[in-house]
Parts: sequence; C-alpha cells; structure tokens
Amino acid sequence: MRGNFLFIVKHSLTISHLPFSTSHCGIVSYFLHSLHTLTYSIFSFLHQMASAAAAAADIPNEQDVLGEEIDHVRVITLNRPKQLNAISPNLVFLLAQYLEKWEKDEKAELIILKGAGRAFCAGGDLRVFYGGRKTKDSCLEVVYRFYWLCHHISTYKKTQVALVHGISMGGGAALMIPLKFSVVTEKTVFATPEASFGFHTDCGFSYYHSRLPGYLGEYLALTGARLNGKELVAAGLATHIVSSEKIVELEKRLISLNSGDVNAVRSVIEEFSSEVKLDEESILNKKSVIDECFSKDSVEEIIKSLEVESSKEGNGWLGPALKGLKRSSPTALKIALRSVREGRNQSLSECLKKEFRLTMNILRTTISEDMYEGIRALTIDKDNAPKWDPPSLDKVDDEKLDLIFKPFDKELELQIPESVDSRWDGKYENSVYAAVPNRETPIPS
Repeated sequence: MRGNFLFIVKHSLTISHLPFSTSHCGIVSYFLHSLHTLTYSIFSFLHQMASAAAAAADIPNEQDVLGEEIDHVRVITLNRPKQLNAISPNLVFLLAQYLEKWEKDEKAELIILKGAGRAFCAGGDLRVFYGGRKTKDSCLEVVYRFYWLCHHISTYKKTQVALVHGISMGGGAALMIPLKFSVVTEKTVFATPEASFGFHTDCGFSYYHSRLPGYLGEYLALTGARLNGKELVAAGLATHIVSSEKIVELEKRLISLNSGDVNAVRSVIEEFSSEVKLDEESILNKKSVIDECFSKDSVEEIIKSLEVESSKEGNGWLGPALKGLKRSSPTALKIALRSVREGRNQSLSECLKKEFRLTMNILRTTISEDMYEGIRALTIDKDNAPKWDPPSLDKVDDEKLDLIFKPFDKELELQIPESVDSRWDGKYENSVYAAVPNRETPIPS
C-alpha cells in the first residue's frame, strides 16, 4: 500500500501543479495567505489522486519498479539499487504491467526506461535461482514471464528510450538493446558472463550476439568480455553515448518534448550525444584476431587457436580471455557456442523459445548441476573455485547436449503470439504451467 500511495502522490503532484509547498510549514503559510485558494487546491489534489488511484489500481506494489505518467511521457525506473536493479519476480511482473498498460494507452507516446543508483540492470538475481534449487521449477514463472516480455519489448509499439548509466549485464541488457533509442554513458559496462558460472547466453542474446559483426558475438558469449559505452555504440548494441553529467538534463528535455515522434526524440538525443572514437586498445580494433579464433567449429578448436594467437607479439590481450575460458564451465561453453551459432539462422522468437528450453533444463539439472555450483562459488561461498561436472570439454557428452536443445511439447513451449492482434496473449497465467499442480514440490534429495 505504501508503494502505491507514494506513486499516486508523486503522479498527482506532477499533474496538479499545486501552488503551495508540500511541507507542513508551507501549507500553514499558504493557508494563512489564502484560505480560498488552498481549499480549491486541496480539492483539486484529492480529485487528481483519486483519478490516479483508479488508473493504477491494476498495478500492485511498485517497490521494485516506479512508474510516472507525465502527460504524453511515461517513465519507468527499475528500483532495486542495492541489488543493482537485478531482475526479480516482482520487477518482471510490474514492468510487464506498465508496458502493456501504456502500449494500450493512446495518450502515452514516449517511454523512458532507467535504473536507480549506479546500475541500469545487472541481469538475473542469481540468489533467487540458487535459493530455489531444491524446489521443482521454483523459478519457472519468472523465467517464462521475462523471456515472454523480452519479445514484447523488442516489438513494442511506442517509442522507447533507455537511459543506461552504469552496469548493464546479461538479461538486464535485454531491456536496453532492442529499444529504438538506447543511450549509454562513459560509465556504462556491458557483458554477458553467463558461461563463467555455468549458465548460457539467454534473454535473446543468442539472437543479438549472432548478428554482431564477424564472430564478435561468439567472443562475448564465451569469454564474458566487457564493452564500455563507446564500444556498445560502435558495435551497434546502443544508439548514442552521452556524458554522465548530461544524462539527467537529457531526461528532462525528453520529458519536456512531450512527444513520441521518432525524429524529434532523435534530434533531442543528438543535441546531447558525442561522436564515438574508440580507444586504440579496444577489442573492436582486434576484429581480425577475434574472427580467426572464434570462427572455429568447436570450443576446443577456439581454445587451441587462442593459444596460438596469444603467443604472438601484440596479442597479450588474449591472455585473460583464454584464462577465463579455461575456468568456465565446459558444459556451459558448449551450450553457449551452439546456441549462438543456431541463432544465426533463427528469429528472435525462435531464439527465445530455445533459450527457455535451455534455461529450464539447466535449472532442472537435466544434464549438469554446473549453474548452481557456479553461483555457489561466485556469490554464496565466494571461493571462486567451482568444481564443474564434467570437469573438462572432452568429457561433455554431445548427445546430452542434444537432449537439452530438444523442443518441448507444443503446449510447454514459451507461448509467443504470432499476430499483432493477439500480441499480449500467451502470458504465464494463461499457460499450461500456471495450472500444473504441485509445481513447487520439493525435489527429493
């Protein structure tokens, strides 16, 4: 209730433009100055608050996501700063609620998406996954909802602008890359490090990575290498870079623009953006070496090629990448490479359906418990010494990989609508999973 009230009051104050201070002293002073005007203002405020409450009645507790309605502009703030705005079940639910509501709202024209604190979104909350490891399909709902939402964000009907200041990793970057405008800063950090903790490249990234120049996508998926703001723009993963000192002013200007006209929005952003000049040592200047190594057919061949290239003069930068690969889960590496390679010939919806299958099989430990072991080593015990099973690439069974890539029965797949008229169909609550009894039955040890 407190979250709803704060949202409604903030929204109401924005709309009503009260002529008195909201502090106690300000109200008393204004009351003494003009009782008639104050009475009228309070009446107007209560009326606006009631209207806002009615409009927001279908959106529960906004604690993890804040929403503002400012005439034709809508602002979404991911609001888990202490967790670097990591994706949680409540965050996904609320974000989907807002986006659906505002896509259907004829008055809404421009959607601005940002994160509170020093991160945009750090991806999935790994502790949520780890905490559910002993309960069958405990994370199925959040996975289904988020992958389904990833498709809808990429096909959204209103103009969207992501203001990406700080960390934007893994699934969190799926809230940025497909938007019409994704604005980064010199402090933006991007990576898809999933293979390092036994997971795979998900949330549409087997699609996005597969469409990067050359074999940059394979490099990012397997090594978890980071890109900065300039590199994101140069690689086509963001549209503009703006100084972090100007990002707040840019948001204000976009709000004052009060329009979703694409050309007008682009014009405003370009007033603040700067030209991209890559640093000499940027990995994007190492394209020929990356293509040489990561074009190989298998992870084993990629590693051998890296060993050869890293010994050459000027290729010392490959050392950390090679070291990271050798420390990552062998199973996860093979899954990631295969998924990105398949993504080259798949649509976004096909990639998301495939990734849903992979994620559920990984969470169910169908062929390996590496993800839970990786999370344990990274965030629980923090010993950074995962014990992978199997421990080496040569012991990963390709037939088992086939098993987790195998399509589910049609009704068990991620239900992504194929027609525009039904684009908001296929939600989790209407899926077969929502009706499955005992879905949260503890897994026998």
